[in-house]
Amino acid sequence: MSRRRTLGTKKKIALLVSAATVAGGGAFFMASTSNAAPTPKSASESTVCLGLATALGNNQKFIADQRAAPDAQSEARIANREAVVAEIKRKQEASGCAVGESAQDSQTAQPSQPAQSAQPPAASAQPSQPAASAPAGNGGGAAASGQQVCNGSTVTLSGEGGAPAASSNQFPAGTKLKVTNLDNNKSTTVEVTSVSGSCALLNNAAFEQVREPGKFLIRRALIEKVG
Repeated sequence: MSRRRTLGTKKKIALLVSAATVAGGGAFFMASTSNAAPTPKSASESTVCLGLATALGNNQKFIADQRAAPDAQSEARIANREAVVAEIKRKQEASGCAVGESAQDSQTAQPSQPAQSAQPPAASAQPSQPAASAPAGNGGGAAASGQQVCNGSTVTLSGEGGAPAASSNQFPAGTKLKVTNLDNNKSTTVEVTSVSGSCALLNNAAFEQVREPGKFLIRRALIEKVG
């Protein structure tokens, strides 16, 4: 009888150990699942991610264009933009976006834009222009108004530092552009200082003057050439 009791006790202990092992394994699996990193958001799921992806795409296009047709300054420009690309990728990671996802700005029709703005009909449309830009009362040079350009273009940031400035693939250095965010009526007037892969790309300081909190893309933008 005592032998049977002893065996029964041993079996019970073995069963308890097995149950504890299974329970521990399940708890470990649940903990591992709960601690798994969240899936990064794509540009189609987040305005922030779209803005960063657009900025990345514009800078990558600029680098590709410089490599395709280099000049004496291309090496320095490429090095600068590669640093900007690295910074944008860090912002993508910090914002929970897919790191390295890029989206080229919608500028497929932009190369013909200057010719359109030079046509006589554009002059007849100018009287209505001040009314569109009048609500903007913030940022540098808000009182300036001029010829609307880059119709339908979105605006994002280049990731570059320094005083407020812009870069463009249509306007030469020295051109002054007024950019108005129609979603918050903020505007800034900046000078084009370099070349980029889109019609108007704002550096960090200029973008901060017109951005909405947490956003890296201006969907409804009014861009005017004022000088």
